[in-house]
Amino acid sequence: MATVDQAVGWRGRLEEWLRERISVAVSEVTAATALAVLFIALSLASPYFLTADNLFNIGSQTAVIAIIAVAQTMVIITKGIDLSVGSVAALAGVAGAMVVRDLGFSVWEASAVAVAVGAAAGLVNGLLVSFARLPPFIATLGMMSAGRGLVFIVTGAVGVYSLPESFQLLGNGVIAGVPFTIVVTAAVALAVGGLLSQSRFGQHVYAMGSNLEAARRSGIPVRRNLTAVYVLAGMLVGLGGVIAASRVNSGQPNYGIGLELDVIAAAVIGGASLFGGQGRIVGTLIGAFLIALVRNGSVLLGINIHYQQLIVGLIIWAAVYFDQFRRRRLESRG
Repeated sequence: MATVDQAVGWRGRLEEWLRERISVAVSEVTAATALAVLFIALSLASPYFLTADNLFNIGSQTAVIAIIAVAQTMVIITKGIDLSVGSVAALAGVAGAMVVRDLGFSVWEASAVAVAVGAAAGLVNGLLVSFARLPPFIATLGMMSAGRGLVFIVTGAVGVYSLPESFQLLGNGVIAGVPFTIVVTAAVALAVGGLLSQSRFGQHVYAMGSNLEAARRSGIPVRRNLTAVYVLAGMLVGLGGVIAASRVNSGQPNYGIGLELDVIAAAVIGGASLFGGQGRIVGTLIGAFLIALVRNGSVLLGINIHYQQLIVGLIIWAAVYFDQFRRRRLESRG
């Protein structure tokens, strides 16, 4: 009798797993279709869209959004949210620029500094969420304000300029005709995607997002893993921040205002669920390219920046509604 009950239990869990995988795949296919339609529409609407310079620009813009969206995806999978990504990216970018200008660091050493700054911010976020048990929204909202205030204090609200041309290598360099930023983005996506899908740590991340208390009772070191997620996310945000600074060869304290909207939209469009436990990096990349095309196409077509914000807001609403719709369908079939 016990064997029959176990078989029924395993069958139920397998069916639930298959339904979730199909649900995520549907989100990815839908996002990819929207991306293709938008790409074709912009190709027809603007003669400048398919130019080499514009495509290079899209690739560079997408890289920053994609890398930080990958960080956001990891947090969202744990049923959290990180509102501090814009402020931390600005702080990391300014830190990287300042050590180049004032200490003579190379662009690679500056990148390491920026990643370390992001990791420190992520550690604070992680400790507040996992040990102080603050809701992720509150913990990262505080970091958003503190990080922005700190970057204004350090810079006096003035950009960091007079940087050597070598600092632009990270954001504007090319390898065999491919933007260096695309290479970095691909490496980040492969590394994080593999970590989430192939490692025990990745299994724990999804388990914590699905049911935190059940994960804790099953022996998963929840506090340590949650902290690690925020630290890793912070490192990627720091990397994205220094790439953004490298692209314009300056550290801008105002950088990243509103960036959290773009990266959350990219993650949710790609199938990450704000209810936790779902999300894949490939979907996030599709979502990031979609957001980048919206931004780029709006500029080419002369659409006011305020309408761009409206469009992104509508996309977030639609993506979250679709996520809720998927959830209700799964629960009804379960």
